[in-house]
Formats: sequence, structure tokens, C-alpha cells
Amino acid sequence: MLNTLLPILLFAALGLAVLGALRRVNMWRRGRASKVNLLGGLLAMPKRYMVDLHHVVARDKYIANTHVATALGFVLSALLAILVHGFGLQNRILGYALLLASVLMFVGATFVYLRRRNPPSRLSKGPWMRLPKSLMAFSVSFFLVTLPVAGILPVDFGGWLLAALLSVGVLWGVSEMFFGMTWGGPMKHAFAGALHLAWHRRAERFGGGRSTGLKPLDLSDKSAPLGVEKPKDFTWNQLLGFDACVQCGKCEAACPAFAAGQPLNPKKLIQDMVVGLAGGTDAKFAGSPYPGKPIGEHSGNPHQPIVNGLVDAETLWSCTTCRACVEECPMMIEHVDAIVDMRRHLTLEKGATPNKGAEVLENLIATDNPGGFAPGGRLNWAADLNLPLLSEKGSCDLLFWVGDGAFDMRNQRTLRAFVKVLKAAQIDFAVLGLEERDSGDVARRLGDEATFQLLATRNIQTLAKYSFKRIVTCDPHSFHVLKNEYGAFNGHYRVQHHSTFMAQLIDEGALNLGQHKGSSVTYHDPCYLGRYNGEYEAPRQVLRALGIEVKEMQRSGFRSRCCGGGGGAPITDIPGKQRIPDMRMEDIRETGAELVAVGCPQCTAMLEGVVEPRPLIKDIAELVADALLEEAPANVPSKREPAEVH
Repeated sequence: MLNTLLPILLFAALGLAVLGALRRVNMWRRGRASKVNLLGGLLAMPKRYMVDLHHVVARDKYIANTHVATALGFVLSALLAILVHGFGLQNRILGYALLLASVLMFVGATFVYLRRRNPPSRLSKGPWMRLPKSLMAFSVSFFLVTLPVAGILPVDFGGWLLAALLSVGVLWGVSEMFFGMTWGGPMKHAFAGALHLAWHRRAERFGGGRSTGLKPLDLSDKSAPLGVEKPKDFTWNQLLGFDACVQCGKCEAACPAFAAGQPLNPKKLIQDMVVGLAGGTDAKFAGSPYPGKPIGEHSGNPHQPIVNGLVDAETLWSCTTCRACVEECPMMIEHVDAIVDMRRHLTLEKGATPNKGAEVLENLIATDNPGGFAPGGRLNWAADLNLPLLSEKGSCDLLFWVGDGAFDMRNQRTLRAFVKVLKAAQIDFAVLGLEERDSGDVARRLGDEATFQLLATRNIQTLAKYSFKRIVTCDPHSFHVLKNEYGAFNGHYRVQHHSTFMAQLIDEGALNLGQHKGSSVTYHDPCYLGRYNGEYEAPRQVLRALGIEVKEMQRSGFRSRCCGGGGGAPITDIPGKQRIPDMRMEDIRETGAELVAVGCPQCTAMLEGVVEPRPLIKDIAELVADALLEEAPANVPSKREPAEVH
């Protein structure tokens, strides 16, 4: 009986899986075109899975080992089951191999079951709660039906009743594993996830690469949509990426907006896009809702506008673009790209940027700065510093990009401190002065791609007139845009954050520094320096050179909590149950530190906006400037340029 039923069940499930795969591919193809290397991506997929994806998964040793056992056991079991029981290649070696593979899968499934007994709140429930049982049904059934093949039990063991029970177990297992992989269910992530890794829209992320710059809109293409209005406006491989979501909730647990009670949950946002891909409602979503928004009130389809259908606009405007969700996602989904794409439609097509958004964008167009300050006041903070202008010098080693912190009295102290450091190290530097415009970061995060491209083009035209070896800035947002986003418009520069440059100066002995005395210090990692650009060590290296032993926060490094100042969040100002900077200050207070070292003007503003009593906030440049000794270091030539950093 089993020899007759097993091939039928296996090949029927495989046939249905193929039909489901074709159906799923057609759903993804509703999206816009996107150029990918189809064959090259498929060939690269195994390495991306085994190395890049597992590099993220391995942060949780329990689930990493569980996934290796379960996934490896399933792949081997499935292939061997098709050979042994589908094609009838029943010899002892293959039989024993299938037994070992099914045992490995069962062990992994047991640990999945243990994790699901009392799951953390971030994990989706519903169909995911049956997954451990389905994994066990598959592995146990194929273990038992393979015992005769291995010669351990007679061919006719158990009789008709056992054969019927085993057939039910096999049917249950192959339905979830094969049929469910393409038609829908917990195992859908295996099929979509593998192809997502193969045809990822940011292939440069793999192999140790980093890709965080937003992709530009082609504003000259009048037929292309300005941003994303409907699910079908996403590229097809973005839709594929949404479908790969495993609903682990790691993005949810890392999201500062969700923790603050703002109406954003990145996991549910991705699942809402999946609903829009197929059509339907969010009523069956079995995870945490958007704070303050009950499940079951949103619906959509590929051809229906997303906002006020699948999601509310305030959900999109709650995002700080900190990339904590992207950093934690084991499936390497690009949440921030999707959010900014949808913001672009709201801003460019609808003019629906909330609160002070429209005013800020108008200021950028009229005055080249978001605060609407008179452009002529850009260098007022340095009236007594006799700063060299690049327009007068024509060339220099270092171009100091001041940024729009020039109009903020608090940040002016940071700028003056860094100028003091540059002069102490006898660096040949200059500033653009009144020729400098806003980098365009705020406009781009708010979805105003047109204003961003206008600012970027003008800045690039200005920079093209001069000769310099590098750009250094105290602002991670300007640093990121100049380094990673101007290249799309032929603006290619060597750009450094001031912490990296100061670490380099210290390493070469170009600064004569005393030691920090007194207050204990913790360091807050800016999102746009850390997660966006991978710079975690240089600021700490500078602090160590000052004799400071950093009291690390529990959420530091790549898991640093956002200050709440990125992505235009202070401008759109979506309310929640608490403020993100207040949450970050609690992280700081837990360390007992009396002083917080920062490396970003927005972080400084957000943290200093927390009601006192609280620790003192100082930029790293201020700490270095305070520690400078009057006597210059020996054997340091004038106007020297530090060695290259790679």
C-alpha cells in the first residue's frame, strides 16, 4: 500500500507546488521592471544563504543552530524521499541517509517546538504555531516508512492500519512543506526567501558589502510613477522581498517608533504589503498590530492605493529611517526603501507631508536650508575664526562641510571645536562658505526627490569648480548623502566623518592631547554613522585616546537605539505614548554615566531636548578640543595631509 501511495502523494504535492510557484511568480510580476542577473543571482544564492543570511541569523545562537538542523534536515530528507519513495531507488545506503536526515530534521523541529511553547511577543502566532508539528509529522513519517528500506524492519511491517496512519502523516507533512511553500503558509518564506536572496534589489549587500543609499527616481521619465501609490508600483523584486518575510518580529523588537507607541510596526507593514500583493484584508494577521490601530480594519489589492487602504499615512511618517529593522532582518528585507518609496508619492503627487513638512521643504527651495534662515548668515558662527574659503584658495587638502548645523547655536560649539582641532593639527583646510547648500538629506527622507536632486546637482556643480582631497563633516547625515547618494549624479568624493578623521590624526601623533578627568562617559552611536556606514570603532578609539573608558549601553553598536531625529521624524512629529529620545535617555541613565559623547548634531539636539536632570551631552570634537594641550606635537610638518584610510 505505501509503495503505491507514497509516489502519488509526493508527486501530487510537487505538482501542486509547481503550480503554486507559477502563480506566485505571476503575482510578483505585477510589480515594475527591475534589472537583475537572473542566472548569476541563482548561482550566487547558496553562498548568500549560507554566509550572508546566516551571519545575521547567527546573532541568536539558539535559532541559528535550530535553523541549520531543521532546514538542512528538510532539504536532505525531501531530496532523498523523492529518490527513495518517489522514484523507487530503494537501497540501504540511501535508506540510512534518509533516516539520518529525518532524525536531524526532527531534532531541529523539537527546538522549534520548544521556542513556540512560550513564544516572545514579537513572533507571529496563528499558522506559525502549527509549523513545529508539521515539521515533526514530515520527519517522523518518512523515518518510519524508510525503516524497511534500510533493512531494519520487514517490508510488510505494521499492516494496513499503520500504513494508513503513516500515509496521513506523510500527507500532512508534504502538504505543509511542498504545497504550502508556494501557495501560502509558514513555509512560504523558504521559496520566496531563496529567490529574494538570488534577485535582491541590493545585490551589493552580499559578500561583506554595504548598500544603504536610497535609489534615485528618474524624474525625466514622465511615464514612471513618482514613488509608490499602489502595490504594483513597487518593483517586482521588492514584492518578492515582502513575500519572503518569516514574521520573526526582530524588526518589530528593534523599531524605536513601535517601542514609543507610534503607529508603526515594520513587520506588520511588510505583511500589509503582502496582503496588497495578493488582495485581501489584514484580519488574519497573527502578530502585534500597529500601536493604537486594531487589526481587521485595513484591506487592499495590487491596483488600489496603499495609503488609507492597507496602511494609514501616519504609519509611514512615524519611521525615523534608522535601519534598525533592516539590520536585524534575517531575510535581508529593505523596509526603509519601501517606506521612502511610499512617502515619495505622498509628497510629490499629493503634497501631503504632515505638520511642518511642507514648510521645511519650501524653506529648502527658497533659502537652501530647512530652517528658512537667510543664507548670508551661514558663516556668522565663525566671524572671529578667519576661516579660509575655498573660493579664495582654489584648492586644499580637506574641505570642511559645515552642514546646516551652522544655523544652530548649540551645534556651532561643535563646529568651532572641530575647527580648533584642525588648526591644532595644522591641516590645510577650507570651507565653501556661502556656496554651501543643504545636502538634501531631509528632503530625500521626506520623499521630496525633486528638491533633493536639485540641491545635490547644485552642490556637485559647486564642488566641481575646486580641487580637494577629501570632505570631512561633523554631520553623519551629510556624510552619508555625500558619500553614498551623490554618486548617482556623478558626485564621487572621498568623504569622512570627523570622528574617523580625528582618530586618524591621533593615530599619527598629529594632536597633543591631555587626558579626560572626572565624569564617566557613555557613547551614543548615530544611526547614519553606524548602521548606515559601519563606523563604530573610530569614535571609541578617539575616546580611548582621551583616557575614557566607555560605559557601553545595552543597546549600542549596530543595535544602538535611534535618538528619534532621523528621517524627518521631528518635522512630521507623529505622536506616540512616549518620546524616542526619552527612551534613549533611559538607556543612558542605566549606565550611570555623567556625560554622553555624541557624533551627530541631530543626536545632540534630541538628547539635549530631554528634560533635566540628565547627563551632560558633548560632541566628540568638543571633548578633543577640550583636551588639546598648547604645546604642538613634535616632528609634525605644517599643513600635512594624513595618510590614506581604506
